[in-house]
Amino acid sequence: MARKISRSVLFLALGLLALGAASEAAAAFLPLSEVKPGMKGRGKSVFEGTAIEEFEVEILGVLENVQPKRNVILARLRGRGLESTGLVSGMSGSPVYVDGKIVGAVAFGFSFAKEAIAGITPIEEMLAIDRGPGVPRTAAAAVPIQSDISLEQLSAIYRDLHSAPKETPDPAQTIVPISLPLVFSGFSPRAFDNAREFFGTVGFQAVRGGTGGQLRPGPPPSTPSLQEGDAVGLQLLGGDLDISAVGTVTHVDGSRVLAFGHPLYNLGAVDYAMTQASVITVMPSLDNSFKLAATGPVIGRFTQDRTSGASGELGVMPKLIPLNINLQTGPATRKAFQLKLVSDKFLTPALINIAVSSLITGEERNYGDISLEFDAEIFLDHGGPSVRLEDLFSGNFNSAPVSLSGLMAAVVYYLTNNEFKDVGIYRIDLNVRSVEEARFGVLEKVLLDKYEVSPGEPIQIQVAYRTHRQESKLEEVTVRAPALPAGTEFQIIVGDAASMQQIERTQYRIQEFTPRSLSQLIRILGNLRKNNRIYFKIMAPKPGLFLKGEEMPNLPPSLKAMFASPRAAASSATELTRSTLSEYQLPVPYVFRGGVTIPVRIRN
Repeated sequence: MARKISRSVLFLALGLLALGAASEAAAAFLPLSEVKPGMKGRGKSVFEGTAIEEFEVEILGVLENVQPKRNVILARLRGRGLESTGLVSGMSGSPVYVDGKIVGAVAFGFSFAKEAIAGITPIEEMLAIDRGPGVPRTAAAAVPIQSDISLEQLSAIYRDLHSAPKETPDPAQTIVPISLPLVFSGFSPRAFDNAREFFGTVGFQAVRGGTGGQLRPGPPPSTPSLQEGDAVGLQLLGGDLDISAVGTVTHVDGSRVLAFGHPLYNLGAVDYAMTQASVITVMPSLDNSFKLAATGPVIGRFTQDRTSGASGELGVMPKLIPLNINLQTGPATRKAFQLKLVSDKFLTPALINIAVSSLITGEERNYGDISLEFDAEIFLDHGGPSVRLEDLFSGNFNSAPVSLSGLMAAVVYYLTNNEFKDVGIYRIDLNVRSVEEARFGVLEKVLLDKYEVSPGEPIQIQVAYRTHRQESKLEEVTVRAPALPAGTEFQIIVGDAASMQQIERTQYRIQEFTPRSLSQLIRILGNLRKNNRIYFKIMAPKPGLFLKGEEMPNLPPSLKAMFASPRAAASSATELTRSTLSEYQLPVPYVFRGGVTIPVRIRN
């Protein structure tokens, strides 16, 4: 009996201790209903190094319903030079306390304000970030297949998808989120300027910096930790290049971390890298003062990007995409770059575009002739198929690096935003061979050894073209005549990638094509027309169909009627009067240009 009583007393004591701890935790937050004008408090943030310092806070009032069911506490900040700098980019998330209780996080301001008047996100709204399961984001709207996607196009797609806020006529009279300093390390000036324009349209203040002395990127500490007021980084790209947004930790509860007080992109469930960060100095500016910061090792991940801020967890690593780039600029000159990118439907293609362009332009000249021959492989998760790419780009004024980075971005965009099935990317390998010269070949003439043939008879084709060095080149290919009735005329088409694409658009009567399945998408991406190929196509006046993105050539009337029937086809079929009977391609070490169509007749 005594043992039972002792156990009951022990359990009661433990229960009281738990209730006391819960009450103490609840008492650490000051609810919005108790916030009054005139209250004095303090805030925490890092202004230099990793030392957390305090600044003064005076509550001015509450702006209710700034957004639907969203409120902002208005406060005046003083101390730590804020009287002269105004609000500092990088203070987003700085916790504010009144009587030792957290009120919320510094998150908003007014452009060109003469005082440090801040908008504070109430702590209740930040604590609600993780309530309820994250809703998976859907893919972007289907974009017709094209061979490259630029940063400008990706930015336009983002604006269409997420309705990015437009500039108001007078931003000084509108409360806006404090921009996050987005620190670029390892980028050339030209690459930084291009990336700055892209990220500037979505609320970041791009800063060209480097790795700081206080923190060095590397393996995470065995027991990662953060405190309220610490600087924290959200890393989008790591490794030999680094792109990280820097803000402030608002609240830490065990391994759970709340930060920023406003969204990055408001994308919902995410998987971004969380890093340590240090502040080199605060850069005062008449336009927008900012923290010049550097990031350290990855110590966790951010899992939510919501209206009221970001939420993450310490000690749990994000799933990043390794990007390995090998660049050869001479017979014995090779450099290897290792990068890691966040896995994100929108950001990953943009980051690949920026990284590839930056590394190539940083190692090569920006102006003058340059040719880039490359091969790449994009490995999909869960043992799925890979997409292999190869091509040659040549030109001047940075056109070749732009084309290569645009192609890599396009393929990744189509894979991650396909409308059929969620696919992850496990790894990307890219090998680039660069020479500082143009490599073009222009078609001069095409000769056949015969222009009247029997079915199945070999036809020898000679293709003469001239290179950029005015050298004459001759290629020979043998094809076989199709099995057609006597007297039938068919065409042999010889041309470059653009010529073949134009012929197919006319033949199929389409200008743009959207895949109908994931397997078809992967097949199309792996078989994109290449610049360093001479294409040969044999066409004849035979009935066929273009159905679900595939040509069905030379169909007997009965089969054509069956496939064209509305009962058999889920989508409308395009009737063809001319069919592709065979196609060949010949690799050449030049960007080939030109095209010609040659009629050939089946012998009577």
